[in-house]
Amino acid sequence: MSKLLLLSASREGQTGYLEHALPMIDNFLATEINKILFIPYAGFAMGYDAYEQKVNTALKSINKSVISIHQFSDPIKAVDQADAIAIGGGNTFYLLKQLYDNELVDAIRRKVNSGTPYIGWSAGSNMAGLTICTTNDMPIVQPRSFKALGLVPFQINPHYTDYQPPNHNGETRAERVYEYTCANPDKYVVGIKEGTALKRCGNRLFLNGQKDGLVFRDGEGIRTIKADSDVSWLL
Repeated sequence: MSKLLLLSASREGQTGYLEHALPMIDNFLATEINKILFIPYAGFAMGYDAYEQKVNTALKSINKSVISIHQFSDPIKAVDQADAIAIGGGNTFYLLKQLYDNELVDAIRRKVNSGTPYIGWSAGSNMAGLTICTTNDMPIVQPRSFKALGLVPFQINPHYTDYQPPNHNGETRAERVYEYTCANPDKYVVGIKEGTALKRCGNRLFLNGQKDGLVFRDGEGIRTIKADSDVSWLL
């Protein structure tokens, strides 16, 4: 049974790092799971050791901790033996390239589909979708493929916002997602706003948090999904 917690972001507003997500993470993980395998590749610019420490500092208050995959000589074995897996935010393209380069895409998919809990935020949530084609990031490197983990049968757009700065003439987020749906008319895209998360338990899917989400599909317009609602129909 798949168990996924896909957070839009590591912060909401002016809150501390992962602060808003701690109750969701604590509720999501079984009490006996205290150590989480962390995949820091998206945050390469800050350094993997620093990223690992940052996450551990945030999780200390709920008595959880992570150990980064870069600490292991055999990353595939680390995935196979993990009690839970978390993938943090950063650059989605760099993250996916590293997953492919280390032959981890199939290993993570297999492990999570067997029931191991998966937590992602930002790029880590993007990675749970079918592809990374609806990320907000710059393509700073070229991964082997845009195909992601495919833990859910739709696309994810984290950090979704309707805000457009005054006098800004670039595309809105909705316009960018619309372009994707025009090119891929059979695919759903779910926009999740900061402070919210998609939570999957087997064949049930929920939007957690206090903000509505949005679903895009070609020919169907934009559909609002209410906060704290059951969206299992997306599966």
